[in-house]
Amino acid sequence: MTKNMGATDRIVRSALAAGTAALIATRSVKGPAAIVLGGLATIFALTGSVGHCPAYDVADINTL
Repeated sequence: MTKNMGATDRIVRSALAAGTAALIATRSVKGPAAIVLGGLATIFALTGSVGHCPAYDVADINTL
C-alpha cells in the first residue's frame, strides 16, 4: 500500500474526524445523521492515520 496523501491532507482529515466525533459525543448530532457522520469520521481517521486513500487511487490523485 503506497502512501498517496500529504501531511496537510492527513491533518485536515484527522481534524474533521475529531470534530465530527466531538459533535456526536456531545449529542449535537443525533439519529441517522450521527451514524453516517460517524462512519465518515471513522474512514477519515483510518485513511489519515495510514496515509493512503483508496478513492485517490481510483481518481488518480496524489497529494503527497
